[in-house]
Amino acid sequence: MIYTDRVSAGRALGSELEHLRAAIPLVLGLPRGGVPVAAGVREVIGGDLDILLVRKLGVPWQPELAMGAIGEGGVQVLNPDVLAHIDVTPEEFAEIEQAEMLELERRREVLRGDAKPLSIAGRTTVIVDDGMATGATVSVACRVARAQRPQRLVVAVPVSSAEALQRVSVEADELVCPLVPRSLGGVGMAYRDFHQLDDDEVRALLA
Repeated sequence: MIYTDRVSAGRALGSELEHLRAAIPLVLGLPRGGVPVAAGVREVIGGDLDILLVRKLGVPWQPELAMGAIGEGGVQVLNPDVLAHIDVTPEEFAEIEQAEMLELERRREVLRGDAKPLSIAGRTTVIVDDGMATGATVSVACRVARAQRPQRLVVAVPVSSAEALQRVSVEADELVCPLVPRSLGGVGMAYRDFHQLDDDEVRALLA
């Protein structure tokens, strides 16, 4: 299965999520690539469309390894398993957190402007990305969303590695992915059009 582009992948994904329509879900795209997929999902199942802005707090010498994460509204999630095995001073942690807070705020201003994020609390919430290779970003997004007490947390992606599915399955109440190749060379391999989105495209989809 090869998707034409992200929006068409979202529509295909939406057909797997029809059972959520009655809940009037909140569909959250992870910028940038997850936003057109989320827009396609929302076309099919209705509900509301928004973005979920998250930043990973990476270990200084291994940035891909998350000590925790932050989201909008001051949400912070720590990863105690990682923190227990690394020697990071409170000053180093604070410096990384400050840098990521600045980047989160920059992205919020660029993509959201004056608009307030839609409330996750008490809602069926669907986190959408254009695919998962390792699942690290989506795992972080789940923890940030979970801290805001959704009624039900669903992760939906058009394509994923088996490893990423296993990693994310413990974070979500439901995980939907129609395409799990035996070997995923990269998320872009599942798309004919996998161009790099710019901020204007994301803003247009949200508008």
